[in-house]
Amino acid sequence: MHTLPEIGYLRLPQIIGDPKAEPPIPALIPVCKSTWWSGVKSGRFPKPIKLGPRITAWRVEAIRDLIQQAGDWEEWVQDRKLTLVESSIVEESSHA
Repeated sequence: MHTLPEIGYLRLPQIIGDPKAEPPIPALIPVCKSTWWSGVKSGRFPKPIKLGPRITAWRVEAIRDLIQQAGDWEEWVQDRKLTLVESSIVEESSHA
């Protein structure tokens, strides 16, 4: 996995990846371009910064926070799945 800089900006291919680039750019957040822009519009993903008339970028800090939130969410979901599985095992063994 590649390391994000402490401060700076990321362009869209650096965030969602670009397998056609040479060398290929791995995705930090594996979604397609239309999903990304839809998420920006809805507020799910961070708002971009315009660096020029045709240059859009995102603060690396915002992307790092988004990745951290996704990791926290996945951990929360995994904890809940384990709790549900454990409670199902208890229920099954009490019915036996």
